Amino acid sequence: MEEMEEELKCPVCGSFYREPILLPCSHSLCLACARNILVQTPDADSPRSSRRASGISADYDYLDLDKMSLYSEADSGYGSYGGFASAPTTPCQKSPSGVRVFPPPAALSVPGHPPGQAPGGGGLLPAPPPRNSCITCPQCHRSLILDERGLRGFTKNRVLEGVIERYQQSRAGAPGPAGAPRCQLCEQSPREAAVLCEQCDVAYCEPCRLRCHPPRGPLAKHRLLPPAALGARPGARLGGRLSPRKISTCTEHELENHSMYCVQCKLPVCYQCLEEGRHASHEVKALGAMWKLHKSQLSQALNGLSDRAKEAKEFLVQLRNMVQQIQVQLSPENGKSNPEENSVEFEACLVAQCDALIDALNRRKAQLLARVNKEHEHKLKVVRDQISHCTVKLRQTTGLMEYCLEVIKENDPSGFLQISDALIRRVHLTEDQWGKGTLTPRMTADFDLNLDSAPLLQSIHQLDFVQMKVPSQVPAPPILQLEECCTHNNSATLSWKQPPLSMVQVEGYILELDDGNGGQFREVFVGKETMCTVDGLHFNSTYSARVKGFNKSGVSQYSKILVLQTSEVAWFAFDPGSAHSDIIFSNDNLTVTCNSYDDRVVLGKTGFSKGIHYWELTIDRYDNHPDPAFGVARIEVVKDVMLGKDDKAWAMYVDNNRSWFMHNNSHTNRTEGGISKGATVGILLDFTRRTLTFSINEEQQGPVAFESMEGLFFPAISLNRNVQVTLHTGLPIPDFYNTRSSLQA
Repeated sequence: MEEMEEELKCPVCGSFYREPILLPCSHSLCLACARNILVQTPDADSPRSSRRASGISADYDYLDLDKMSLYSEADSGYGSYGGFASAPTTPCQKSPSGVRVFPPPAALSVPGHPPGQAPGGGGLLPAPPPRNSCITCPQCHRSLILDERGLRGFTKNRVLEGVIERYQQSRAGAPGPAGAPRCQLCEQSPREAAVLCEQCDVAYCEPCRLRCHPPRGPLAKHRLLPPAALGARPGARLGGRLSPRKISTCTEHELENHSMYCVQCKLPVCYQCLEEGRHASHEVKALGAMWKLHKSQLSQALNGLSDRAKEAKEFLVQLRNMVQQIQVQLSPENGKSNPEENSVEFEACLVAQCDALIDALNRRKAQLLARVNKEHEHKLKVVRDQISHCTVKLRQTTGLMEYCLEVIKENDPSGFLQISDALIRRVHLTEDQWGKGTLTPRMTADFDLNLDSAPLLQSIHQLDFVQMKVPSQVPAPPILQLEECCTHNNSATLSWKQPPLSMVQVEGYILELDDGNGGQFREVFVGKETMCTVDGLHFNSTYSARVKGFNKSGVSQYSKILVLQTSEVAWFAFDPGSAHSDIIFSNDNLTVTCNSYDDRVVLGKTGFSKGIHYWELTIDRYDNHPDPAFGVARIEVVKDVMLGKDDKAWAMYVDNNRSWFMHNNSHTNRTEGGISKGATVGILLDFTRRTLTFSINEEQQGPVAFESMEGLFFPAISLNRNVQVTLHTGLPIPDFYNTRSSLQA
């Protein structure tokens, strides 16, 4: 369990968690450490107090509109119970953790008057403005403003406490049967407990009982139980350390126990939360059922991660064997590819043929030896680096696995459910990090630099005064590695290698693909690499690929032809790389909004030039009747104006009542019917008819919007801060379009 130790240490103090609390970001902190890194900000700086000062009704509180923004993974990472926190201007100091800590407000006073007394004795001065508390997670750096409950508003991570307690007891290594109770009064190396006092609630070994609990006086009336009773007592722990089980209570209603699980908020809730709290309208499920479901999900995720860890251990053994092979093959005892033998053969041949070439051959020999040494050091460095990297990752994976297994042992449903979602995500993420290529050696132990003297001797006999270079051989046809070749969306990845027994040096490779319709092959890659990803292919198309090698002597024959099928439909997200800087991304780049009141453009990652493609956008937020625009655009479209203002975009912009089509700032086809929160906008790009069509809530909006659509187009939208949308891809062609196509036919 030593690999798990890092999972059990606080990121602030570096020690085992003490009274850990669970932050909304799913990370934990010691309660004392959380107090140390609190930042105090004047409440007068917050928008809530500004609204009070300006006379705005306190009943209209943005807190009530969206308390859950604090827990949203789609926000900017800065949560607040009372609006957006402004930067504090109070002089501050830095805590040891690097977080700014603000001093308490000084009492208001006026020179010549007692502190807090108004000039002229006209009453007391106003009290100092209240202050908010802000805490920043040291792991994900998300900042949170606490409500009036302060740190008490955070849930205690009881599952983590239980895991740490078991870990510390297992590490103590006290002698005796496994799980046997230990004396609680022994100062060093606790002995096995002999009795348990029911009244004192303390386990004693025999020497400590005689010394500290003699059978006389008031102690004579105490009831002594056998040590086996310790394990049967509620809350008992192995090793004789009693930890009474704590009842899981609601953080908002401290007198109520957790009884249900809120599916929307992913939190255990109490009966009062369901009756009058913010969970009243949310979907809830039985606490025990969700506990079992999440335990099952975590166990299933661990199975995949366990397989990866096993493969990683075997891979490390393989890498260490490669190091030994490299060291044996090119050790000083082996003469570094036997240069002594080769030099004897070279000297005999060179002296017999031409003394004038001896110096040139010796220089060449030194270069070859230097190349061998360089290759040797390079191979060792690459393999050792991979061993180091894989060892660290395996240690982290093993630690996470052990921690998760200990969490699964917990019998506290609500405590488990508070951290299970985060653990399941971490397990899946860690498993993905062991993905394709991670457990493949980056370097082979074989050397292709062995000196073959026979062809050289033959070439020396053929030398004359005109031809001074030794002719080499044409490379053998490369071999496509089928297990490494794949397609994703409209991209294809191909991998190849030279035949295992080929000794001919290859200077580069040429990869060729046809046009997807069985046409002529064309070059798509020329270089030394043995893997290439080709983007921008047509969807739902079949491509043929082949590769050949080349060197100074010529070009090899082609490899066998590989047939690749691209995806039938497109799966894509928004592209942060090409978007305007004001665009805000979340939900794996499927949800976007904006921090500007002006329209900003964002494109999809995938471009289309062939086939029929349909995608939808749902309106998650729609305030103050803005005019978002939806459509397609070229990659060079202007990003800081509404979509359709220039000649690089074709769009439909729409408000709450009507819509228009727009291209090159030309507005056409005003159509009644707009959007609101929850509406769905569909875009259908049909290259078979070269048309672009729009729909709202699965009904076609107006006529065909644009015709003669040719070239490469990217999905695009423009929006401002009043709108938030979520992208849905990989969808079938809608019924309204199929019906219209049938009627036209």
